Amino acid sequence: MGTALVTGAGRGLGRAIAERLATDGHTLIAVDIDSGSAARTAAAVGGSAHACDVSDRVAVNDLAANVGPVEVLVNNAGVWSYGPVVGAADGDLDRVLAVNLLGTLYCCRAFAPGMVSGGGGSIINLSSVAAAIATTAVEVYPVTKGGIEMLTRQLAQELGPAGVRVNAVGPGSVLTEGSAPAYEGEAMALRAAGVPLRRIGTPIDIANAVSFLVSDQTSYISGQVLYVDSGVSAQSC
Repeated sequence: MGTALVTGAGRGLGRAIAERLATDGHTLIAVDIDSGSAARTAAAVGGSAHACDVSDRVAVNDLAANVGPVEVLVNNAGVWSYGPVVGAADGDLDRVLAVNLLGTLYCCRAFAPGMVSGGGGSIINLSSVAAAIATTAVEVYPVTKGGIEMLTRQLAQELGPAGVRVNAVGPGSVLTEGSAPAYEGEAMALRAAGVPLRRIGTPIDIANAVSFLVSDQTSYISGQVLYVDSGVSAQSC
């Protein structure tokens, strides 16, 4: 199966993705800005752990040099801030743009050459349904996810001739440690009632989609965004 590296693997979607890919037979490299959480994920899946801030280009390049080539790269690390775009704190804007968009770009740039040299690979970038539907009160989070989707399409064109596939997964409403406050009390039932399948997603739903896209079953799929959102993105069509 080869080696799979997952960023933001310490908890939530990243941990679920790491666990699923390890179950599929991949040798797992768990990367997180929190070294402790990365180590716990690695211990759980029998992989290795590395601490890295993906918004730090030099740190990402050092990570790639230290771990060597990988066959699968999952750019999951991400952050968000709440509020309007106008009037948002500069620090919040800088952080979300740096982690989500630049972090994904840095990781792709750092690990793609190894895939090219190795004859192929698969990159999965985590987008969001927020990229498909205009969403307020989350500052530039949707902007970063929209950028990730275009980056995915662009890299699919650039890297395709070398056998590297690049796709994105766009989660909808998913319950994780980070999103849990938004589902407290009656909020869970209310939000579930607003999506076609009438339930909130789980990290396993997203991990299954990533597993599918990196598998041989999808060897002719590249440059695509798979929304795992209960059909919410279809409402905008």
